[in-house]
Amino acid sequence: MKIVLIAFDQFTDIDVHLPWDLLNRVKRPDWTVRILADAPRVTSRTGLGLEVHGDLTEAREADAVIVTSGDRTRALSKDAAFLERLELDPSRQLIGSMCSGALILGAKGLLTGLTATTYPTAWKELEAFGAKAVQEPFVPHGRIATAAGCLAAQDMAGWIIETLTDRRTRELALKSVQPVGRGLTFEDAEAIRSLYAAN
Repeated sequence: MKIVLIAFDQFTDIDVHLPWDLLNRVKRPDWTVRILADAPRVTSRTGLGLEVHGDLTEAREADAVIVTSGDRTRALSKDAAFLERLELDPSRQLIGSMCSGALILGAKGLLTGLTATTYPTAWKELEAFGAKAVQEPFVPHGRIATAAGCLAAQDMAGWIIETLTDRRTRELALKSVQPVGRGLTFEDAEAIRSLYAAN
């Protein structure tokens, strides 16, 4: 399974790094996670540089795509060249967005007539693309989903993990980032070892 995250200059750090970390907790020989962008190197809102793994055009080959968020999403949702290079196919791909990344899905016509969520400052722009904005952390519709609020990356990554693997893998991946005692317990250690060994 090939999962990709779409980043760009001025991306929101946690909307890239949290799903990247969570998705990489799946240890399977056929499981790869890559970060794609419209440039070989992008810089986050906080100034953190990131060397990406490939170009936007690779997204068409992925099994799952997450469009992340950041200061450029409004401009990119109006950038015909960017939208053309980002090829998405909801008939065979899982397609998600984090926060204002929903504007890009909206611009590509993927949210028309659907409920969707986004960061609170972007809901009016989202509705201009024909979606109905709702105040929810995670809104799935078949193979398309939107998440809003950086920590909702757990919902987005969990949806992809469970859809492409199984519920147990999702539960262990998500529990593994919770504070000890709220998430993993000492008793879970063997389950994690056996899960990784089985994969």
